[in-house]
Amino acid sequence: MTQPKRILVIGAGLIGSRHVAAVHCHPGCVLAGVVDADPARADETAPFFRDLFDVDVPVDGAIIATPTGLHHPQGVHCAARCWHMLIEKPVATTVEQAHDLAQIAARAGVRCLVGHHRRYHPAVDVLREVVGSGAIGDPISSTLIWSVRKPEDYFSALWRQSEGSPVMINLVHDIDLLRFVLGEITDICGFGAQPQRAAGRVESGAVALRFASGACGTISFADTAPSPWGFEAATGENPNIATTGQDMWWITGTSGAVSFPSLTLWTGARDWSQAPSPARLEAQRAVPLDAQLGHFLEVIDGTAAPIISLDDAARSLQATCRIEALLAADIKTGDMAHVV
Repeated sequence: MTQPKRILVIGAGLIGSRHVAAVHCHPGCVLAGVVDADPARADETAPFFRDLFDVDVPVDGAIIATPTGLHHPQGVHCAARCWHMLIEKPVATTVEQAHDLAQIAARAGVRCLVGHHRRYHPAVDVLREVVGSGAIGDPISSTLIWSVRKPEDYFSALWRQSEGSPVMINLVHDIDLLRFVLGEITDICGFGAQPQRAAGRVESGAVALRFASGACGTISFADTAPSPWGFEAATGENPNIATTGQDMWWITGTSGAVSFPSLTLWTGARDWSQAPSPARLEAQRAVPLDAQLGHFLEVIDGTAAPIISLDDAARSLQATCRIEALLAADIKTGDMAHVV
């Protein structure tokens, strides 16, 4: 019988603590230890380390769930110790760091998975199949909303006070899903705003995208406006965000349309003289972080290739960094910019 994999969780904050809980619940692994600067985040069942350099226990795989700026140096450290890695999104601060880490890991023979965990939702697989199969014809447009109001204590962490833009923290997930379902993004334009907290970071905005297929899309987002629309609220995946079950993503095509996460498929209309008919598609239920952990164990074993490799995640990061830079520049100049 295969021995349980020894998993080290680096960073035990909002997402790291959820990784710790997932490790405890999975029969294929055990918690080797927790690394965090705050002793209050220690887990009573495993060794605790204030510094990654202090880890002195056997480790098969490490989950890096620290602020983004630490991903590259900590990933380099893990590679040097031959620990396979699950790295939270964004994979790194820059695309160059992501590519560098991919090269270092490859030379060390270390397998890496990036934590764009939304790809593990069965409903996302169904949506991708609907779009890819031609069930709505050729994709034409995509409309996505992510709008919440984050509590003020969310920004008590010093790094979030300067780097807490929802673009890099939250929209990076949506950008990855847009790429996953609709293909590569070729053009970006948009507006950014910071009218509420005025803390020097993007708070809200509107983004327009064009995909290699010719389809176009929009994203409307804010971390200052409570609403029922957003991936976490729609799917109920995040215990910190109230569940509403409301659709937040709509895709149209030449033969129909589909909304997510209800997976309502609208077809049967030849033109505007006819009303399309709705049908609800079914998807299995799964906890994405649990499914991601199970996949990580397979990646550690070498029995599965990473669903989200470092290079794949770097492409999502590249598009997200372009949006962040574009909207931040717009805030400073007041002019809409365009990136090709």
